[in-house]
Amino acid sequence: MSETLERWGSKRAFILAVTGAAVGLGNIWRFPYVAGENGGAAFLLIYVAFVLLLGIPVMMAEILIGRAGRRGPMQALGALAAEAGASPHWRWLGLFGAFTVFCILSFYSVVSGWSIEFLVASVNGNFNGASAAEIGAGFDAFLANPGLLIFNHSLFLFMTMTVVAAGVAKGLERLNNLLMPLLYLLLLLLAGYAATTDGFAPALSWLFMPSFDALTPSVVVHAMGHAFFTLAVGACALMAYGAYMPEEQSLPKAAVAVAVLDISVALLAGIAIFSVVFAQGMDPTDGPGLMFVTLPIAFSELPWGAVWLSVFFLLLLLATWTSAINLAEPMVATLQGLGLRRSISTAIVAISVWLIGLLSAFSFSTLAEFRPLFGRNVFELVSSIPPDVFLPLGGLLIATFAAWVMPREKVVSALGVGESGYLVWRNIIRWVSIPLTFIVLMAGLL
Repeated sequence: MSETLERWGSKRAFILAVTGAAVGLGNIWRFPYVAGENGGAAFLLIYVAFVLLLGIPVMMAEILIGRAGRRGPMQALGALAAEAGASPHWRWLGLFGAFTVFCILSFYSVVSGWSIEFLVASVNGNFNGASAAEIGAGFDAFLANPGLLIFNHSLFLFMTMTVVAAGVAKGLERLNNLLMPLLYLLLLLLAGYAATTDGFAPALSWLFMPSFDALTPSVVVHAMGHAFFTLAVGACALMAYGAYMPEEQSLPKAAVAVAVLDISVALLAGIAIFSVVFAQGMDPTDGPGLMFVTLPIAFSELPWGAVWLSVFFLLLLLATWTSAINLAEPMVATLQGLGLRRSISTAIVAISVWLIGLLSAFSFSTLAEFRPLFGRNVFELVSSIPPDVFLPLGGLLIATFAAWVMPREKVVSALGVGESGYLVWRNIIRWVSIPLTFIVLMAGLL
């Protein structure tokens, strides 16, 4: 990355950008079904605790590396390691982070393409009056149609990389400033609609009245993993954004603001989704199919259901779009750091992600029987190993670098909270966050 590094135009722009990276499938698709499978409120309580003890400290570590280095992830890590007299190999962590995001974005684009298809179908009223069997069969037929999956994957990736190519100020910042408030408005509208359904009270009870009998080691581990996944830490994406961070901005305040906004999306989405599910007497533990099968069935039988289902899939598309844009930026920044122009860097990332994404798209049809590892197809591998293993490993290395390797004065300056605030953060990340991240990593490997 060159010395004429772009910066976010305001403190608000930085917070919206990091929130845009964090808010996406993890909040609206993954949180509801993971919470449903793990006891609702019991899971939520543990999840919020781990956001505070695990997510925020590691997020701060990742951002402060970028802020201290003021370069792309590889260059920042290399320069800071050199200042500390540490191994120059730390710079490869930036490349590992870019590879992690690359893998995630390749399946993310495919799944996000589903939201385009379902938005069009809901606007066209395709779910009106359809039976549960018809909706389920329609989803299976969609997955078995590689041409349709590739078209939506291509369209979504084109939407994403066009914005990234425009740069930080004209592309990412402008779109985040427009779409993030719109996303929250749609969420509030859906939650308001949910409050009019018969399932609203049961949904609130499910999400906010914990039954501690539901707390098991498995629930705790899932909550840990989700707290890590949903904040987009561990892939050096936030490191790139820290490099663009305004000098006068408070890092702890920004990290807390992002965490609050991120959790609020998950809660509002949970309220909206579970209200509809409970209103129709359906099962909140339906797993990944909750979004694309259960919800269309539930909405199709409610007054004005087609309209609200369209709003929901528009919300999902906006959330995944902002997230994908903000996840693609670090890969482009890494290539720029190697001396390539932004336009060339964007084209390389776009073509590479598109090509690998084809393997995920074909995993439901042509490559359905191709199971190269652990009996899983390509989509199952790419959608599980990077989030469950690569992100925790990256987060563990990022936290270790910030807490144990970086020059102390650099960390204190980048945190901007003085010596006492630095000591609090350092003790939490060294003795709480790093051990918890190691547990998340071990759980992902087992």
